[in-house]
Amino acid sequence: MKFTKMQGCGNDYIYVNCFEEEILDKAKMARFVSDEHFGIGSDGMILICPSEIADFKMEMFNEDGSEGSMCGNGIRCVGKYVYDFGLTDKTKITVETKAGIKTLELNVKEGKVETVRVDMGAPILKPSLIPVVYDKEEMINQPLTVEGKDYMVTCVSMGNPHCITFVEDTKNLEIEKIGPSFETHAAFPDRVNTEFIQVIDRTTINMRVWERGSGETWACGTGACASVVACVLNGLTENKVTVHLVGGDLWIEYDQEKNTVFMTGPAKTVCVGELYC
Repeated sequence: MKFTKMQGCGNDYIYVNCFEEEILDKAKMARFVSDEHFGIGSDGMILICPSEIADFKMEMFNEDGSEGSMCGNGIRCVGKYVYDFGLTDKTKITVETKAGIKTLELNVKEGKVETVRVDMGAPILKPSLIPVVYDKEEMINQPLTVEGKDYMVTCVSMGNPHCITFVEDTKNLEIEKIGPSFETHAAFPDRVNTEFIQVIDRTTINMRVWERGSGETWACGTGACASVVACVLNGLTENKVTVHLVGGDLWIEYDQEKNTVFMTGPAKTVCVGELYC
């Protein structure tokens, strides 16, 4: 099986061109390629497939084999892949995902895609659609008890469920201790991605993320979008924010008038190869 390893802000996936390749057990393959000892090593696997309703279709699987609805860093790399490898010559494309059709604008320099701007769509705030167990219309700045400690959280879906909480310092956060308890908390029936946010100023935040099915990753595009939405809703930042992640920066704009979130960030090819298994 031919593959390409790509990363966006250090959030790395194994990409497979399913116009040419066929994978019978996708969950098993995702677990295998993600393993750094016996496979390749990644945060998961993304399949680029034909679509009847968009230019391309993206299927995304986490490190543990579970299927995700959407991946912001992953979809930027899909845009780079299809342009750089000649599957399209368009610089504005649509990609079908389980979270709906996303529109990508490709920034091309010297024949290669450098950055991608994605219309990520409207944030979902209704608890039952995120999903989070909560009996009011929105869960914004509400207490959640995790391992005996109360956290003030805001819950948002950007195709994936996110729980955002604000902390004084992200650098020294023991995320590996608290992250799993958020992920499997009874309030989140489908598990949850958790973003720990340090507000630097009105246009800048630091972010660390614990992703369901993958653990801590160096970046999360949908998480960055959800975090900026949470910042705006809590009155902590403007609507255009630079998000500093472990693996790099993303630029997020929450357009409240249009009720949509735009994400801009890099997409990089790491290597190409052939897997024998």
